[in-house]
Amino acid sequence: MEAGVERFRQQRQVLILFLLLGVTFAGWESRRYSVMEEIESGSFVANLVKDLGLGVGELAAREARVVSEDNEPRLQLDLQTGKLTLNEKLDREEMCGPTDPCVMHFQVLLKKPLGVFRAELLVRDINDHAPEFPEREMTLKIPENSPPGTVFPLKKAQDLDVGNNNIQNYSISPNSYFHVSTRNRGDGRKYPELVLDRELDREKQALLRLTLTALDGGSPPRSGTTQVRILVLDINDNAPEFAQAHYQVQVLENSPVGALVVKVSARDLDTGTNGEVSYSLFYSSQEMSPTFELNSLSGEVRLIKKLDFETVSSYDLDIDAFDGGGLSGKCSVSIEVVDVNDNAPELTISSLTSPIPENSPETEVALFRIRDRDSGENGKMTCSIQDDLPFILKPSEENFYTLVTNGALDRESKAEYNVTITVTDLGTPRLKTEHNIIVLVSDVNDNAPAFTQTSYTLWVRENNSPALHIGSVSATDTDAGANAQVTYSLLPPPDPLVPLASLVSINPDNGHLFALTSLDYEALRAFEFRVGATDRGSPALSSQALVRVLVADANDNAPFVLYPLQNASAPCTELVPRAAEPGYLVTKVVAVDGDAGQNAWLSYQLLKATEPGLFGVWAHNGEVRTARLLSERDAPKQRLVVLVKDNGEPPLSASVTLHVLLVDGFSQPYLPAPEAEAAAATPADPLTVYLVVALASVSSLFLFSVLVFVAVRLCRRGGAASAGRCPVAEGHFPGHLVDVSGTGTLSQSYQYEVCLTGGTGTNEFKFLKPTFKFFLISN
Repeated sequence: MEAGVERFRQQRQVLILFLLLGVTFAGWESRRYSVMEEIESGSFVANLVKDLGLGVGELAAREARVVSEDNEPRLQLDLQTGKLTLNEKLDREEMCGPTDPCVMHFQVLLKKPLGVFRAELLVRDINDHAPEFPEREMTLKIPENSPPGTVFPLKKAQDLDVGNNNIQNYSISPNSYFHVSTRNRGDGRKYPELVLDRELDREKQALLRLTLTALDGGSPPRSGTTQVRILVLDINDNAPEFAQAHYQVQVLENSPVGALVVKVSARDLDTGTNGEVSYSLFYSSQEMSPTFELNSLSGEVRLIKKLDFETVSSYDLDIDAFDGGGLSGKCSVSIEVVDVNDNAPELTISSLTSPIPENSPETEVALFRIRDRDSGENGKMTCSIQDDLPFILKPSEENFYTLVTNGALDRESKAEYNVTITVTDLGTPRLKTEHNIIVLVSDVNDNAPAFTQTSYTLWVRENNSPALHIGSVSATDTDAGANAQVTYSLLPPPDPLVPLASLVSINPDNGHLFALTSLDYEALRAFEFRVGATDRGSPALSSQALVRVLVADANDNAPFVLYPLQNASAPCTELVPRAAEPGYLVTKVVAVDGDAGQNAWLSYQLLKATEPGLFGVWAHNGEVRTARLLSERDAPKQRLVVLVKDNGEPPLSASVTLHVLLVDGFSQPYLPAPEAEAAAATPADPLTVYLVVALASVSSLFLFSVLVFVAVRLCRRGGAASAGRCPVAEGHFPGHLVDVSGTGTLSQSYQYEVCLTGGTGTNEFKFLKPTFKFFLISN
């Protein structure tokens, strides 16, 4: 029952493995092909397209590769036709030595998806080596009293071929004393024995020379010969005898040269020279001869070459002991080489993909195979990489591993990875092999350009020259190559009426902004627009930033006088009673400046006056006031020139002329004409003068009352439009003047209502509020 459950579990695991490796694996079984050794390079071995059941172009599409166990490129695969051919002549003896059959294991690796096709190539032997004896002549000492049938071992010949091509029979040249018998050892090797057919007679023939021939079973057969020199000895009736017929020892493969492997010992009961024993290697192959050394006197076997368990794991030695009388004894020594962990694991990269695109999860980076030439626990291995890397190892068949990405990579975080693959065996001490792989991450356009600021504020002074560089915007893209090349552009404004294209332009390569026209602060104080930054990736990514351009004012507007008007046909005349106190407000010069800030700060000063010191102008509000009491000596007609200057650099100014009439009261609306002044210079009757003055006063009062009545009616009629103020005199005002809304140069403490008529000369009157008391002086 348990065996059935275990069998079912194994079948399920095999089924899952096949599903993971793909449908392609379902029909792939291990194949064996065969070729004869020494055939020419390029000879046909197999058609893998037919054996794998693939299309003609599928081998190339899946990057098929042939990998052998020893990494020797002995096979070549044509990816277009699927023909597997020999890449070189194969020498079976070089590849496998005495091992039979000679099988070379190889795999065919396929990618996309991963597939491994296992196969074996059997290299069949041809009879290309003749038997060869280790010595050209061997000497035998045979006592003369040896009975017929006595067997004397002979040194065997060696044939590097195997099977029937190896030695099959031995023969000796015709003679009357001996014949050769061919014996089989337990390992399948054949060796010759010389059999005595009749007794020897040293007195008749003390020396015999025979030719020993070794014949293999090839077609045609090959042969090798050696001379056998037989010395007939006197009687020696005791042969040396070993303490053990078979010695079995173990030696570590890392034993140093000169280390003692085993010591054999033989005893001869004879005395004298017949009892003196010497040792010699009765049989040694080509592998043993340069590896071990036998001391002929002591019987010690020592190493003369480093052992390698992975090359030869065991040795068999035959040792002869000869006494002085020619008798000999034989023993065998089996030497087992004990494996030690002296081979570090090996790692072979089959394929490597670098660079790999970022944002590509589960991407195959490398395919590699690991191997350890040791055995047992020494040959078991573990494979790992660093823990802090976004890669994982996936094991496959035949000690193959795949290095794949564990999730998507980000080139902007890290563009290069140094992956160290560590392979460690389980031996003592543990040996490890490290292999470094540099994995480069190629860029994908996954980052939009980013401006250094979300919004930019640029200042430009008005009246700039066209094409002036006013500032720059800058955006960076963390991608690389064309994905990081940024192009700047102006985005269409949300209001199509804004002539953005005629105001600014941008350099698409560096983001420099230029003013295309000369800007006027008084017409356009600020404007804003959006710029875009687009990379050259596919698809292209972009971002936006807001740019606000502020126009800085320049002092390009001179002050403009609103009051008194300067474009009237008659000069403006201010009336000042002679009884006015010092500080009496004569009028106020009202001016504005189209500039802003410091350029619009106005100051007033009295530039010229008929009588200096009589009037003064307040510097900050333009009020013209009397500086002292008026006297009769002051001229009744005063002319003042007031200078209005802004605070710009350089300052601009304007001037206004004021005409002031000094009157005793408001019954004298104007000064007499020059002719009247000349006539007044003549003496007149005092009574006439008084009458004229009284009549003028009454007329003035009447006319003044009529004008006040008319003005009140006009103010009421236009109250809805002017909010109860007097209508402003008609005249030309510049169109660029703005309402300062209490922030200009006119103080809130004074409000003036001016009513003017369109006539000239004495028909122009002015009324100022707040009003002050008038006095009529009559005699």
